[in-house]
Amino acid sequence: MVLVRQEIGDVLRDFRLQKGRTLRQVASKASVALGYLSEVERGQKEASSEILASVADALETPISVIMREVGDRMAVIEGLGASRIPDTLPDELVAEFDGDLVSR
Repeated sequence: MVLVRQEIGDVLRDFRLQKGRTLRQVASKASVALGYLSEVERGQKEASSEILASVADALETPISVIMREVGDRMAVIEGLGASRIPDTLPDELVAEFDGDLVSR
């Protein structure tokens, strides 16, 4: 079973390390207890949306980027991989959408 909290924690830790920040620095800037952030990164605690937003802000990374990474990692774990998740719309759908806009 895939635990979302584990993937969120892994992604937060990866972004923090990529930015060269310590757990203490991020916790302080996000106004989150150091121990709590550590538990979130280890997947032991579920972070609220408010906590995630504060940590994302402290990492100077949009929450959408963090959540996209979480989703991409979960897709790989679930065996969906990049080949099954389109990142573009089919031409037929784009043409249909464009046609609807022109007729309005």
